[in-house]
Amino acid sequence: MIELDFVQRRALSEAAWSVRGHARVYGPTRVGCAVLASDERIYLVCNIEHRFRSHDIHAEVNAISSLVAGSESRLRAVLIAAERDRFTPCGSCMDWIFEIGGSDCLVISEKSVGVSAHEYYARDLMPLYPS
Repeated sequence: MIELDFVQRRALSEAAWSVRGHARVYGPTRVGCAVLASDERIYLVCNIEHRFRSHDIHAEVNAISSLVAGSESRLRAVLIAAERDRFTPCGSCMDWIFEIGGSDCLVISEKSVGVSAHEYYARDLMPLYPS
């Protein structure tokens, strides 16, 4: 099981909240996301919404694609910054989290800076996901 120390968690939180302000949104939710690769590098991005909503790029998938473009192949943790009481990745984002991070990938959402709203392992969010 993946665990984060205080320094890693704080770095992810600060990164996700710092990039959240750059989100391009039509809806109400700005999302920042920071992912931790297996080599300890952090990749950070935000959501990018399009007027034709089917073209939206969710922050989680955007971050995972940056991780892959950075030549990394394994995801350890995802931290999502969104000012909402309840926020979890959608099913499509979870497909990518499972693909690159596996069932032990840590998924954290924060509703304000440093305040963890929810913390799960990927398998907790989608317990019947095919292995």
